[in-house]
Amino acid sequence: MKRSVDRILTTHTGSLPRPADLAEMIVAHERGEDVPGFDQRVEQAVQDVVRRQREVGLDIINDGEQGKVNYVSYFRHRVTGFEGEPTPGSPQADVLEFPDFYKRVWWATPEAAQNVCLRTCNGPIKVKSLDSLRVEIATLKAAADASGAQEVFMTAVSPGLIATGHANAYYPSRGEYLAAIASAMREEYEEIAKAGLVLQLDCPDLAMAKNMWFSDMTLEDFRRLAFEHVEALNDATRNIDPDQMRMHVCWGNSETPHHRDIALKDILDIVLSARPNGIALEAANPRHQHEWRVFEDHKLPDGKVLIPGVLDTTTNFIEHPEVVAQRLENYVRLVGQENVIAGNDCGFGTAVGLEMVDRNVAWAKFEAMVEGARIASKQMATAGV
Repeated sequence: MKRSVDRILTTHTGSLPRPADLAEMIVAHERGEDVPGFDQRVEQAVQDVVRRQREVGLDIINDGEQGKVNYVSYFRHRVTGFEGEPTPGSPQADVLEFPDFYKRVWWATPEAAQNVCLRTCNGPIKVKSLDSLRVEIATLKAAADASGAQEVFMTAVSPGLIATGHANAYYPSRGEYLAAIASAMREEYEEIAKAGLVLQLDCPDLAMAKNMWFSDMTLEDFRRLAFEHVEALNDATRNIDPDQMRMHVCWGNSETPHHRDIALKDILDIVLSARPNGIALEAANPRHQHEWRVFEDHKLPDGKVLIPGVLDTTTNFIEHPEVVAQRLENYVRLVGQENVIAGNDCGFGTAVGLEMVDRNVAWAKFEAMVEGARIASKQMATAGV
């Protein structure tokens, strides 16, 4: 992973707004329909989104997940075993306390749910083909090479999130289910790394899951579960250099109460035990932006890099660059500039049809982040930090 002592680098967490026509094509493709020109449209969208990332000044870029219907179930096209009935949804515990609000949240509608359809595991999990992944990699690399990007990453769903979101109706135990997932996903992870890309593991199962799927669990039991998920992730990535990986820890990309979220201090040791050196955390939303202070009491291990979210991805407010700078400075003072990369809280397009931020506002937010990183870098240099 790229580091810098001269200035604060910038990146994001993965998904970016998709063109409306491509979104419609993705939904049709996901239904199994023949969609003429689909691959070519995805390729063009990737070229466009890579160019846009570089135009706004982002240093570390990706394909914006342009060809994926969402970040959590895309893998089903590459492996066997997930042909069962849709897994029932699990509303967040915090939202259930406010029934009137629950009636109008974006993910409670049938239209939204169809694009985040999680299928039950009903057979052995084996890799079918990685051809679609290889096409994604080639498309991204071609676009990135043309853009002059300094570093390129590709996202992939973590074993723990698959096991959490997709019910198991085949394996005798959850441990065996998780192990089978990790074994199959290892091939995808290694293919991404082999291509020279930074692998990002999406891990909301380490935080969001406590408020959603496991809200009745005690803190002790949830921590035990989260450790199991990290062990599976570590096993699945055992052949990849930690410095070629980063992970995204998320409390849910939703403008909801979040007062039932697990605190970062209660899972930080688990997160730090994961092999990836890069750690992307939500740090801009009103429920978690104070948690930079946990690093006053917890030393960042050597080699680890923090990617704090300095943009909220659930609101159309455009953060002032000075606000972005202040957020970054809090982390730089505690862990050093070379160990901080500016990012956003979550994706701007985690699933087709679920974008909460206007696409043009999202890009304006990135411009503010780049400017905020420039301001923070200058101020830290002046202060001798």
